[in-house]
Amino acid sequence: MACHRLGNKKNRQSGIKKVLLVGNPNVGKSVLFSRLTGVKVIASNYPGTTVSYTHGAMKLGEGEVEVIDVPGTYTLEPTCEAEQIALDMLGDGDLVINVVNATNLERNLYLTLQLLERDIPVIVALNMWDDTRHRGIDIDLAKLEELLRVPVIPTVAVTGQGIKELVQSIPRAASPRLPAQSHDERWAVIGKITDSVQRISHRHHTWAEHLEDASVQPLTGGLIAMVVLAAAFGVVRFIGESLINYVLDPFFNGVWAPVLLRLSSLLGGSGFLHEIIVGRLTNGEINFVESFGLLSSGLYVPLAMVLPYIISFYLVLGLLEDVGYLPRLGVLVDTVMHRLGLHGYAIIPGLLGFGCNVPAVLATRILESRRERFIAATLISIAVPCAALQAMIFGLVGARGGQYVAMVYGTLFVVWVVLGFILNHTVRGFSPELLIEIPPYRLPPWRAVLQKLWLRSYGFLREAVPIILIAILAINILYFWGVFEVIANFTAPVVTGLLGLPKEAVTALVIGFLRKDVALGMLAPLGLTSGQLVVGSVVLAMFFPCVATFVVLIRELGVVNMLKAAGIMISVALVTGGLLNLVL
Repeated sequence: MACHRLGNKKNRQSGIKKVLLVGNPNVGKSVLFSRLTGVKVIASNYPGTTVSYTHGAMKLGEGEVEVIDVPGTYTLEPTCEAEQIALDMLGDGDLVINVVNATNLERNLYLTLQLLERDIPVIVALNMWDDTRHRGIDIDLAKLEELLRVPVIPTVAVTGQGIKELVQSIPRAASPRLPAQSHDERWAVIGKITDSVQRISHRHHTWAEHLEDASVQPLTGGLIAMVVLAAAFGVVRFIGESLINYVLDPFFNGVWAPVLLRLSSLLGGSGFLHEIIVGRLTNGEINFVESFGLLSSGLYVPLAMVLPYIISFYLVLGLLEDVGYLPRLGVLVDTVMHRLGLHGYAIIPGLLGFGCNVPAVLATRILESRRERFIAATLISIAVPCAALQAMIFGLVGARGGQYVAMVYGTLFVVWVVLGFILNHTVRGFSPELLIEIPPYRLPPWRAVLQKLWLRSYGFLREAVPIILIAILAINILYFWGVFEVIANFTAPVVTGLLGLPKEAVTALVIGFLRKDVALGMLAPLGLTSGQLVVGSVVLAMFFPCVATFVVLIRELGVVNMLKAAGIMISVALVTGGLLNLVL
């Protein structure tokens, strides 16, 4: 085997401080990263961007080295922000583990050749090695090592097969520095390599492979998507509501409420400091939804109302990702989403929004351009009602008849489509094509699923809770100064004239900034007609996000783009509400 060696084992290991995992999307990098680093990992954003990556530590020899899961990329000739960052990261690494999908050698070797042209030691991890046998693929490892001139280690990240051998091969990492080749020359070399090392024998498709094909066909794929999403939402609601009803509500009402009542007594039961810390009491009791103190609503809203749905959504999302269904769903809806200036993967934050808009806006980070993130976050905030608001819509509006619930959701869907089409033609920037690797269906390892769930849930707590507390503090101060009452009086003519709602509905619309489901409930005693109730529900759903989503929008979009999104929300809500008032 012709392999370029770089020093002896002791020197080779002692000089390594940073190992990069580089590969195409969906080749198992994250699972391999989990195997190498264990549980001591951190999710971060690359400086100056919203593109996230994960890094941790791995024991190597007598010391530790940093391991970075580089954003997935197909090429070192960047076509999007994530690929540019992957290229930038190469300049800081000491060694690259190139993770390759063994079942799609030809597609993956393009990036491999580009890495071998650079001055950085490389090892190839030939992952998903178990699937090659299932697919009738035979790869000559010794011949592949000879042609690439770097170590090639077969691995199965989900089971741990080959991980030890991969780490032990680090001293053999090589930098052959292949001559730069044009695009066509690389594909010619790849063709010669695959012809030399790969043999494919005939075999019949398994039932899983038939299911894979059906999942991306328009008709069968649509039916499968409806079944999967219905089941997913059922599981999400069951887990989320179970956590709330049997764990978190009993804790807050039985354990935390007495503590706050004792603190309330020490603070005198009222006053500015009392309202900031404990909040307002309702008949001498703590109402965790309405009290709006830092230690009451400030903790209850993110921990007992939002976090349960985040945990349940991210658990289901992680399973759908690791099973291999989400890439197929992305391909299935890609054509439709492109009409809205997005690509198929935007369906993921959209789905999250039906549980809670906060993680949905955070999830827009998976989109590759600022334009896509702005459009997706704006559409989610306007036209995707969270689980709490949906429960109120079905309970309050549904009591008047199912046709009125259909009017609410039908209006939101039409707004989502029309506004997306408008934003696609007015917002500057680009929306890249959906270029993703579709992995085979497989049973995911629970360890990897739970670790991903922990990282995402912890990320929410770390990022969202502090800004929610700050926002509640600021809103309490404004409320104490009477600012919200001034806003209510100022907007009353618009509410009564344009939207056809009674003046008393102004308070509900203002409270909607704090909690939309509570605000919708405040419309119940106003004696509204069915048409007015539909108008009020639609306007509440579209009119400015709740405080938690609002602060996350500032974090993700920046102040300027958040103000643009807010202007769009207010304008669209008023126009839509006015049109509904005329029609109904």
